[in-house]
Amino acid sequence: MSKDNWLEVCAAAAIEPEGVVRFDLEERTFAIYRTDDDRYFATDGLCTHERVHLADGLVIGTVIECAKHSGMFDFTTGRALGPPVCFDLKTYPVRVTDGTVFVNVG
Repeated sequence: MSKDNWLEVCAAAAIEPEGVVRFDLEERTFAIYRTDDDRYFATDGLCTHERVHLADGLVIGTVIECAKHSGMFDFTTGRALGPPVCFDLKTYPVRVTDGTVFVNVG
């Protein structure tokens, strides 16, 4: 990890519009999202309900729906959008430089 905590994740083109990819770092898992208008976001990668990988879920607009119990989060803010999820996701800054996605996990 670099001093400023920005980590190279993947090529921006590797994430489909309205898509999500999983990024693991040691014991931590993150979900990296791309909106249909090419904005990128990052959250913790596990659902707060039963710790299922969000990268297995469905992106609709700026919402990620967990594959296990259909819990939904606004991935731009991390806000839980109703039962069964009650706890928000932590979000992380993202930048795209020269076609590469970087996430600040610090």
